Amino acid sequence: MVCPRCSSDVPDVSHFCHHCGNDMRTGDSKRKNAYAARPDEPVASFKLVSTIMPQGSGKQPYTYKVALGIALLLTVVTAALGALPVAIMIAAFAIPIVYIIYLYDVNLWEDEPIPVVAAAFVLTGLLAWLFTWIWSDKIGLSLDSLGSNSAGPSLRDLLILLLLVPVVSELIRQIGPLYLASRPRYDDLMDGFTFGVVAGVGYACFETLVLHWGWINGGFAGPGSSAGTWISIVVLHGFVKPLVYGSATGLAGAEFSGLGEGYDGFTPRWVGGLLQAMAVNALFQGGIYLLGFVGGRGSTIGAVLGVVWGVLLLGALIIRVRTVLHTGLLEAALESAARGGSNHASGELAFCSRCEMPLLPQSDFCSACGNSVRSVPKSARGVTAPTAATSGETQA
Repeated sequence: MVCPRCSSDVPDVSHFCHHCGNDMRTGDSKRKNAYAARPDEPVASFKLVSTIMPQGSGKQPYTYKVALGIALLLTVVTAALGALPVAIMIAAFAIPIVYIIYLYDVNLWEDEPIPVVAAAFVLTGLLAWLFTWIWSDKIGLSLDSLGSNSAGPSLRDLLILLLLVPVVSELIRQIGPLYLASRPRYDDLMDGFTFGVVAGVGYACFETLVLHWGWINGGFAGPGSSAGTWISIVVLHGFVKPLVYGSATGLAGAEFSGLGEGYDGFTPRWVGGLLQAMAVNALFQGGIYLLGFVGGRGSTIGAVLGVVWGVLLLGALIIRVRTVLHTGLLEAALESAARGGSNHASGELAFCSRCEMPLLPQSDFCSACGNSVRSVPKSARGVTAPTAATSGETQA
């Protein structure tokens, strides 16, 4: 039969077109119920792991969920016990460590993981440390992170948090991803997104350390401190913030890499992704600042509302990221089909890394499960099983 979307010849038993990913059974070319990087999930879903860790979500998603859950539990327990230095350190490094382990686990860039991760994480972290120190210490706000200015919100503080911090911090987070994504080996859509996530979580880690350095040096919280307030703050800055930063920067990085072979560069799509990231940043910073005044000076209510606000922003951002990645993978495959097909699965007896069914030659999608070949590590694309002759030679 012929695919109505890309006009490719598709075997009658196929569920999805192996060139463009079209759902041959339902006729839904947009595949709203089959996310390209995880076909058993809808596009409009709040699945965190399959959004920020798409290359590993098909094989072992629970590994990363358990790791994040353990880190979150340790953070909450230590904060509740008043061990703020321990809680802040765990919160600051939990997401970056889990994400770096994920990159090594899926062998994303084969023989170059160390320089790639170092360029996107360490460089961004050092710049984050410097800029955060400048705006928080040298320029300075009229309150700390608990909203301890009883006079109420300040216009000067709002301008810093709504304009200066979102714009400059996002430009800093773009440096590493744009440099790496412009290299021929790392110009894929998923590479640009991953670089952005690495830069975002790295920035959040070092920003948290600078903003709460006084707490790290202060030891245990005093007996009059509210455990709910401490827990809310470490959860917000240790878990919600890095996911917001990483997803937003990853969105812009994906738009920079663009579709097809080679990176698209500074296109209107990248500008749009950058502006969206800055807007999310401004909403996050401004919302946390204003909600910090609810309930009075350093109230638990304001801190809890800040967490709720951050989670709401993260949820909307996850939907946006999934939509962009899904659309990008489908459009890239359609563009590839117009050129005769992809070279991602050009070997004999190549298998889908997710369902392990055979891939047809020049596939961009698995015809059985609909998983995008681009959404798995390059080292796992089109893995060729040994032929009978090869097996015989090996045994001999």
